[in-house]
Amino acid sequence: MKYICLTFCLFISGLFSINAQEILSPNQKVKVIITSKKVSDDKLSGQVYFKVLYKNKLEYIEVLPNSPMGIVRDDQQFTDNLKFVSVSPSKEVNQKYEMITGKRKVCTNLGIEKVFKYVNSNSKPINIVFRVYNDGVAFRYEFPDKSDSPVAIVDEATTYVFASAAKRWMQEYTESYEDFFPFSENGQANKQEWGFPALLKSNDYNVWMLISEAGISENNCAAKLNNSKNSNEYKVTYASPRDNFKQTGVKAMLPWNSQWHTLIIGQLSDIVESTLITDVSKPNELKETNWIKPGAVSWNYWANNHGSKDYKKVAEYIDLAAEMKWPYTLIDWEWDAMSNGGNIADAANYAKSKGIKPLMWYNSGTSWLEPTPVDRMLTAEKRAEEFKWLNKIGVYGIKVDFFAGDQQDMIKYYIDILKDAAKYHLMVNFHGATVPRGWARTYPNLMTTEAVYGAEWYNNKSTLTAKAAQHNSTLPFTRNVVGSMDYTPVTFSNTQHPHITTYAHELALAVVFESGFQHFADTPEAYNSLPLEPKEFLKNVPVSWDDIKLVDGYPGERIITARKKGNLWYLGGLNGKDELQTLKINFDFLGTGNFKLKLIKDGENDKSFAVETKTVKKGDVLNVECLPRGGFTAVLEKK
Repeated sequence: MKYICLTFCLFISGLFSINAQEILSPNQKVKVIITSKKVSDDKLSGQVYFKVLYKNKLEYIEVLPNSPMGIVRDDQQFTDNLKFVSVSPSKEVNQKYEMITGKRKVCTNLGIEKVFKYVNSNSKPINIVFRVYNDGVAFRYEFPDKSDSPVAIVDEATTYVFASAAKRWMQEYTESYEDFFPFSENGQANKQEWGFPALLKSNDYNVWMLISEAGISENNCAAKLNNSKNSNEYKVTYASPRDNFKQTGVKAMLPWNSQWHTLIIGQLSDIVESTLITDVSKPNELKETNWIKPGAVSWNYWANNHGSKDYKKVAEYIDLAAEMKWPYTLIDWEWDAMSNGGNIADAANYAKSKGIKPLMWYNSGTSWLEPTPVDRMLTAEKRAEEFKWLNKIGVYGIKVDFFAGDQQDMIKYYIDILKDAAKYHLMVNFHGATVPRGWARTYPNLMTTEAVYGAEWYNNKSTLTAKAAQHNSTLPFTRNVVGSMDYTPVTFSNTQHPHITTYAHELALAVVFESGFQHFADTPEAYNSLPLEPKEFLKNVPVSWDDIKLVDGYPGERIITARKKGNLWYLGGLNGKDELQTLKINFDFLGTGNFKLKLIKDGENDKSFAVETKTVKKGDVLNVECLPRGGFTAVLEKK
C-alpha cells in the first residue's frame, strides 16, 4: 500500500515537472512556482500552471494549489499547447509614487519580476509576466507580435483552484457590484458567477488571499469568476455581450497585454493595508494635479430622492456644507428640472457665495435612461460642450451613473470621461459602475466609485437593516481594499427603511470607510442635532490619508482601523455582531511618547454617545465595550 501511494505521488509530481521555475518576493515570504503539465514523455508542450506558497513562521504553506493558465484568441489558442522557450533573469521593480486619494499617500511598488516566454503549436509567441510582492502576486499575458488589423481575444483558461475547505467571502456578480459578501465555509453552489474582489482564508492556517485585477486599459474588458464546473475552481471569464454590444472579450491591435491578475496574500493586516492594485497600475498621466482636492460632501438624495428638483432643498444642503466645514455639495439627478426659486446656475452661484464647491450628477446614457440629464456624456463633443459650461458656472466635479456593464466599450467610456474631465479640471465619481481597478493612480481625478451595497439601499429594500452591521464589518476586508468606496455613510435618521446600527457605529464609518469624496448622506437636521463632540468630529475628520493600520478585525465580526493624517491618528471601530462585544485597541502602531486619546463610543442606548479622554502610549491596550451593532471613533494626538 505504501508503495502504491509513493508511486502515485511521484506520478502526480511528474505531471508538473517540465521547466519548473520559482519566484520569491523581496522578503522571501511569498513564493510562486510555475510549471508545465507533461502531456507525454516525448512531447514538451502542454498547459502552464502556477501555485502560490506563503512562509508561515518557518515553513512554506500552499495557499493556492496548481492552477491552470492560458488565453484564447479567435485565431489561435494559447492554453494546453504551450512550449517553454525561455525565462528572463529576475528584475527588481522598485518605484515610489504618491496618491492623492486612497489609504496611503506615499506608496512603494516593490517586487520581483520574471517574464516567461512560450510559443503555441503554431509557433506563435506569448509571454506571461509575473511579479511577486511582499504582499502578493500579479501576472498578465502579453502578445509581443505586431498585427496589421485588430485581433479578438475571447477567453482565458486562467483558473484559481481553491482548497475545498477554504473559507470564502465572495459577492455574486452583478454589473453594479451592489450586493453582500456572504461567508461560505465549504464553497458556494455551482453554476454561479462571482465579482471581484474575492476573499478567502486557508482553513488550517491564518493566511488570507484577496483576488482581483488591475491595470485595465481601453484594450481590455473587465473580468469575473465562474465556478459552474467545479465549486472549488474559479475560472476567469470576460464580460458577457449585451444587446447593443455583441462582442465577447476584446479586440485590439498587437502587441497587446491583458489586465494584471492580482492576488493579495498574507495576514489580514496585509490584505487591508495593501496598495497592490495601484502598485501594478500605470503611473499618473496628468501633468497638473494641484486642482484635485479630496473632501467631504453634503448630499441631498438619500433623504430627498428628488431633492435636486427643488432649489430651496439644494440650498439647505449648501448651508449644511458651510455649517459643517465640508468643501463640497453634490446636486444629484434631475437638477435640469430644478425650480422653486432658482435653477442650477442659481444654485451654483449660491454655493459660491457660501464658499462651497458644487458637484453635479449625470446619467451615462448607456443603461437606465429614465433619470435626466441623460446623454451629455456620450461623445467627446458633447462632453467638451458640457464641461466648458460647468467651468463657466463654477462646478468642480461630476458624478456619472448607470453604466451598462464591464464590456470593452464601457471600459473605454470610463477612461474617456476621466481624460476629458481632467482637461477641464473636473473631478469624477463613478456610480452604477465597475469595481476599482487601479485608475485612481493613472487618472487621479477619479475620486471615488460606488460599486458597493451602500446606505442608498436603505431606500430600496429592507434587507440592509438587519445585515448592515455585519456588511459594514466585511467591506474593509473586501471591497474597500481595492479602491475608494462611495458608500454614502454616517446616516443617523431613517429613510424608507430603518437603521438598527448605533449612532456611534454610524459615526465610525467616516474613518473605517475610505473615499476621496466622502458623501455624508443624512439631513441637515440630523447633523445639526448631534451633540458637540460627534458634530465637531465630523467637521474635522479627513477623507484622504497618509497611512493605514489594521488594529484588529475579522470579516463580518469586528474591525478597528487606524488612519493617519499629519500628526494625528484617527480610529474607527465597528461591532458587526447582534450582541455586546468588547473591541480591544492595541496601540502598538504608535510611535514613542504619550498620546492624548479622545474616544467617542456607544452611550447608554443606540442613539446616544459617551465621550472619554485618556492618555495612552505604544504597547497599551484599551477595551471598548460596544453595544450590539455598535462602534466607536477616536482621535490620537501626541502630547
